[in-house]
Amino acid sequence: MNTHSRHLQTNVFPPVAKKQPQILELNGDRRIDNYFWMRDPENPEVIAYLEAENAYTDAMMEHTIDLQNELYKEMLARIKETDLSVPYRKDNYYYYSRTEEGKAYPIYCRKKVSLEAEEEILLDQNQLANGYEFCDLGVLVISPNHQIMAYSIDHTGAERYTLFFLDLKSKKLYPDTIDNTYFSLVWANDNKTVFYTQIDEANRPFNLFRHTLGGNVAEDELIYHEPDDAYHLYVDKSRSQAYIFLTIAGSITSEVQYLKADYAFCKFEVIAPRKTGVLYNVEHHSDYFYIVTNEEATNFKLMRTSVARIFKENWKTIIPHRPDVRLSGVSAFINHLVIYEREGGLPGARVQNLTTGAESHITFPEPTYEFEEGSNPEFNTNILRFNYTSLVTPPSVFDYDMNTNQRELKKETEVLGGYDRTQYQSEWLMTSAADRIKVPISIVYRKGIKKDGKNPLFMLGYGSYGYSYPVTFAPDILSLLDRGVVFAIAHVRGGEEMGRHWYESGKFLHKKNTFSDFITCAEYLISRGWTDSEHLAISGGSAGGLLMGAVMNMRPDLFKVVVARVPFVDVLTTILDTSLPLSVMEWEEWGNPNDKAYYEYIKSYSPYDNVEEKDYPYILITAGLNDSRVKYWEPAKLTAKLRNMKTDNNTLLLKTNMGAGHSGASNRYESLKELAFEYAFVFDHLGVLKKD
Repeated sequence: MNTHSRHLQTNVFPPVAKKQPQILELNGDRRIDNYFWMRDPENPEVIAYLEAENAYTDAMMEHTIDLQNELYKEMLARIKETDLSVPYRKDNYYYYSRTEEGKAYPIYCRKKVSLEAEEEILLDQNQLANGYEFCDLGVLVISPNHQIMAYSIDHTGAERYTLFFLDLKSKKLYPDTIDNTYFSLVWANDNKTVFYTQIDEANRPFNLFRHTLGGNVAEDELIYHEPDDAYHLYVDKSRSQAYIFLTIAGSITSEVQYLKADYAFCKFEVIAPRKTGVLYNVEHHSDYFYIVTNEEATNFKLMRTSVARIFKENWKTIIPHRPDVRLSGVSAFINHLVIYEREGGLPGARVQNLTTGAESHITFPEPTYEFEEGSNPEFNTNILRFNYTSLVTPPSVFDYDMNTNQRELKKETEVLGGYDRTQYQSEWLMTSAADRIKVPISIVYRKGIKKDGKNPLFMLGYGSYGYSYPVTFAPDILSLLDRGVVFAIAHVRGGEEMGRHWYESGKFLHKKNTFSDFITCAEYLISRGWTDSEHLAISGGSAGGLLMGAVMNMRPDLFKVVVARVPFVDVLTTILDTSLPLSVMEWEEWGNPNDKAYYEYIKSYSPYDNVEEKDYPYILITAGLNDSRVKYWEPAKLTAKLRNMKTDNNTLLLKTNMGAGHSGASNRYESLKELAFEYAFVFDHLGVLKKD
């Protein structure tokens, strides 16, 4: 049954957004935007339009309610609702979080000296969420003496956090309350001084303040102000607890300043002044700073300098640049240095004994996987905790003895319902792009499927900001695999899977490589019998939503279903508006649209600007009313323009979360329902209804 006949049967018709042409001019170019009026959230017509779209979406998806409920129940049934994270030790305390059945948020706890000791609840997020539709925890940082907890909460999804301080002995809040803070906070070693970042009207962390506990917040000292809209601030502390670092970062340039954590009221000093195009970060060990930098080293190199002689002429190369290995970072412990790398598209690490110089390698046997450092707050330890997962291996926590090179599995996330990983197979595939560049694809499927070109396939992609798409296990994917759906991730240029050059060849005036790579991956999977265009669904969020918009404009015939989550689709108009969050910073990703060459190039692929009168796939678009990263009007405008111009009868839905932001629901149960809705839409239009 096609969408048109369903309209007639149910008497449900899509909302019609009024056209209110507005002329936009720049660089001698004149564009008419019929839906520019949607940018005003105070306009009742805007809210009415979003609510009408939501009502239409509900009506059009009503026939899938049973499927949505089935998917939600089976996804929830795989999750151990009452569960415990692996405790990590910091001084004399073990810290962990746990969840309880029926409760939507974590409970943060600790025990003193022993895991058999009495539990102390530090923060129950369920209580903080009571009465609110949304509740997100920003920071949770314990003072060095373990007596005070700083934490921040956002109740809207707009990523503006209010900071609180709790006395852990009396369980009473300090009167100090600080609004409009962001994700970073550091305690000085005096247990009474904190450094925190505050955001401007565009949600950019641009000010660093120093606050003394119990003092008047209005009198907090401004330590650093960053006037350049292309940079944001982040503050953290070395594992050694000796230094506080202030990082001033843009997309392609950074600067780090440092302060001894014992001297909270001294001045931050610059390690190396910012230099356009040079990124670096700093780790501390003993008398040295270790510096990972891309200066004259595309894939980054490791350097070291004495803390007493920080000028660049004193820097010594420890690991030189390697064209085939991306140096991702270093992590210092009392006797060891952990060196994180990515080679051949896959992450790994080397552990170097700082006394003997001996090295060991942390490797994994699966063809595609994800690996990252876990919670390691202790400096004086020989144990490295890391997290590992793959498309068939649930999230796992390991402790690795850096002296013996032995690893111990501390926990593998339990998947309820009798999950048997031997029934599934993952692979790392390679295809050739038009310029003969090899593009990797991670894929997983239930064993026994036939490559007859008829399998439903669900492919994800992102390809921006140097973000390497994580190859992780998620219990919900089993709802795909057990229905015969093949699941794939296209590791397209614009990410950093294959090194820094992989990112640089997918940005600026090379951005279209991201889109053509994704199309190439789809064509490859079809040519090898994994699926066909009638059974291919694709999905991406944020900049991955831009990818979705671009490829469905370029090759609408290639895809049956498109899911664009909070998609960044009105690229040109958005990054021209410097009053919006991130806009100026985006110039270092897409190019400065005030330059005519960049303007014309961005205009040539911006999804909203390239909607045409032609047939499109079945499309689901999502938005968050309080989204500070991709404003709700981008997906709303794209939906309205598509409704007006597309020539097919395929379903087009816009679903706006009216009480959340960029990441959707914060409640774990509501988040599963959002996912069940998305899968139901995909299954409905691919004809996937029953488990195998």
